[in-house]
Amino acid sequence: MPADQHHDPFEERLAAVLHETGGGFDTDRTALAARGAVRGRRKRLVRRAAVAGGAASVVLACVGGALVLRPGGTAAEAVPASVTASAKPKPSATATPATGAQMIATLKGLLPKGDFSQERGRGTEPTDGLKVPAPYAGLVLDDGKGAAAIEVSVSRVRPGGTEARQAAHCPDRVFLPYDACRTSRLADGSVVTVLQRYEYPDRRVDTKLWTAELVTPTGQHITVSEWNAAAEKDTPVTRTDPPLSPAQLTRLVAAKEWRPVANALPDPLPDPELPGSDLHARTHLLALLPKGLKVTDQSSDDGDFAYAVVDDGKGGSLVQVNVQPDMLDSAGDLFGSNSETLPDGTRVTIKQGPGDKGDQVMWTVDTMRADGRRVVISAFNAGTQNEPATRATPALGIAQMRKMALDALWWSGS
Repeated sequence: MPADQHHDPFEERLAAVLHETGGGFDTDRTALAARGAVRGRRKRLVRRAAVAGGAASVVLACVGGALVLRPGGTAAEAVPASVTASAKPKPSATATPATGAQMIATLKGLLPKGDFSQERGRGTEPTDGLKVPAPYAGLVLDDGKGAAAIEVSVSRVRPGGTEARQAAHCPDRVFLPYDACRTSRLADGSVVTVLQRYEYPDRRVDTKLWTAELVTPTGQHITVSEWNAAAEKDTPVTRTDPPLSPAQLTRLVAAKEWRPVANALPDPLPDPELPGSDLHARTHLLALLPKGLKVTDQSSDDGDFAYAVVDDGKGGSLVQVNVQPDMLDSAGDLFGSNSETLPDGTRVTIKQGPGDKGDQVMWTVDTMRADGRRVVISAFNAGTQNEPATRATPALGIAQMRKMALDALWWSGS
């Protein structure tokens, strides 16, 4: 891995989930990742992401409350001008700058004995092209049981803000499978989430990725990542598990040495007001589901994206919806010559194709009102997008999905 790049848990999880999730919401993966980076480690975005790639144009942008990027848009455009103009980051009053060498030395001092190699790091000192430095340290540890990559990154989040709350929850298994996850609270009020999963959700290789993420009451945000290989990707597995146990990960991420580094970082930006927060997708989805379906799982948030796992007695079926208030300038990309136009100008297109796993199928009804208000509903013949089909077809038929997508309830009160 190049010395000027480091593992960002958000970006890596985003890329993995984008690979795994379905194709009902066409989008450009690179642009979505850029938008996500602007927002910071939006873990809940990853956990509930319902987007997928394959399309050359940027046409979907709102995922779990994320901002819209239009074709040709940039990451900078994803932050409202009102936020960037009014918020001027400044270092904490208790700032203690750290160099990249100090970050590496601190990490080595907190790890078990072994041989270290491929050391890399960045401190809080200004770096060309980075207005807000992102300190980190990474290396390869061989404790005699196999070489393993380990990395720590430090940031700050607004206490009680969106990122702080999202970091204190385990991922949603519907979109991101994992072996184990535990969230605990320390004596000082900090919350630690330890996640044990694989680098790739589909386990196409056996590289394991274990992470520990800590958020303190004052907004210090520390993340530790480790693998059972010398690199996160494209490197043979060297051992069964990463070297640090969940308890050791917890101790490492909670080490007091990282706190002054976080204090040296600028104040986090306030949470921007995001479009779609008043669309109540979960509430409306549950209200519009046909009778006779048992809801066995559902998304925890309202907003512009929601999902439910339903069972009609033949097995679980994932249903997901994305609601977007202003997509008129993408209508040409979304609705081709085979789409239907209703008398009121609403356009409708239907897609029935393969899902992401085995014989899984994905049915999608995509609708857009004449003023650009869009509702997309997809259904799968499995309870998640990460498992093979568990039934012949989705629990919802195309006619039912169409009726739901065209219902006026989506825009009530918006």
